[in-house]
Order: sequence, then structure tokens, then C-alpha cells
Amino acid sequence: MPFADHRILEYVFNVPWEIKFENGVEKALLRNAMKDYLPEKVFSRKKSPYPKTQNPAYERAVMNGVRERLRDNNSVLHSILNVREFDSFISGENETWFGQLMARPQLLAWLIQLDYWADAYNVNFSF
Repeated sequence: MPFADHRILEYVFNVPWEIKFENGVEKALLRNAMKDYLPEKVFSRKKSPYPKTQNPAYERAVMNGVRERLRDNNSVLHSILNVREFDSFISGENETWFGQLMARPQLLAWLIQLDYWADAYNVNFSF
């Protein structure tokens, strides 16, 4: 997973939004970096969303996964989530945001991945 390399993440995190979203095009920095290597069809295509599923079993599975991670008091999720507000969020309606690219199941899956990553690399978020 080359884009998970911490050096790339640190660099991109500090790049101004205007460069990342140049002329209203998402991932403009990456596109411009790869322009000479990609066919025009690939270079110009619209960003495809994070894979999502409408299967209720998937949402239940990731919801249970987050709850399991939250049972561990050492979970990084305790540092980044207001657990009461989060409980309200996961028991409410499943809404989408960012132009329908993200919904509750995707956020829950991402939180699980973040927690496993933080655990594996001893990452501690302190605010």
C-alpha cells in the first residue's frame, strides 16, 4: 500500500488544499505527478468512491468491530471519539456525506483500520 507510507502521508497532509483540489479536480496533486505515466482515459476519469456496500450484514459487522475495539481501553479510538456522541451516531439513521462517497459503514470500517494500524505501530494520538 504505497499511499500508506508515513512519509507520503506527512507530505500530503501539509500540502495546501488548493494544490490537492486544483481547478476543482480531486487528487490533482497525484494526477499531475502521474500525468506522463497514465493514459489520458485513466488520468481524466472521475475518482471512484471508497468501496461501499448496502448489505445490512456488512454494516452490522463493522459496527460490531468498532464496538469490540472500543471495549479495549487502550484503543486509539478513545482518544479521537466522543464515545457518547459516537453511540448516538451509530444508532441513528445511516446518512451519506461528501457527495455520497462516504456513509456510516465506510466510516466504521475506516475507524477499525485506523485502530489496528495505531495498535500495530504504537501510535498514540494526544490532543
